[in-house]
Amino acid sequence: MPPATHHEQHFTATAAVRDVVIGMSDGLTVPFALAAGLSGAVDKTSLVVIAGLAEIAAGSIAMGLGGYLAARTDYEHYQSEREREYREIEELPEVEEKEVAAVIRGYGLTEEQAAPVVAAIRSDPKRWVDFMMRFELGLEAPDPGRAVRSALTIALSYLVGGMIPLSPYMLVHRVLTGLWISVAVTLVALFAFGYGKGRLTGIHPLRGGVQTVVIGGLAAAAAFGIARLIA
Repeated sequence: MPPATHHEQHFTATAAVRDVVIGMSDGLTVPFALAAGLSGAVDKTSLVVIAGLAEIAAGSIAMGLGGYLAARTDYEHYQSEREREYREIEELPEVEEKEVAAVIRGYGLTEEQAAPVVAAIRSDPKRWVDFMMRFELGLEAPDPGRAVRSALTIALSYLVGGMIPLSPYMLVHRVLTGLWISVAVTLVALFAFGYGKGRLTGIHPLRGGVQTVVIGGLAAAAAFGIARLIA
């Protein structure tokens, strides 16, 4: 009887998925809280829509720019560290060789077993630097084009997420009616988003959905309550 095939199921969140999560989570929560807060202070849906659209525009730009700068910083940091490693293997080869040996011995190899591996790594400067970048510094080579893609992904995700709580106010004339429809639609969207994120990241989907709903709901409730008290 042939042995049962073993299928390992792992999920490694790609950069694009992380960007969607960042943009969508903030896009659902911040405009939702803003619209709820304004609903407690104004009596015209047009004011909520105008303020909401302004916030979505500003938020998507700010979030996208933040994603761009973060990805660009990662790339520049990697390149800087890589240049430093090249200088070190040229100026301090013995020290760097000892560091390679220490990393390899950390995997259970003896000095004798590690010696030929160290020699093979040292024979190629690029391979040597690649090894030090990954196993000494824990850095993976970033995609040089990720900064622009990250900015666009986060900004568009924020835009899509933000339109969900705001769209009911565009369809009705009474602010409180728009609020309750927005609450219903947004809480469903938050649960679906948290559920899907949980499935992708290994968190229990129901717990992920409930957590997302609670966070978004508390933010909106706090904004609405504060606006009611002040207005």
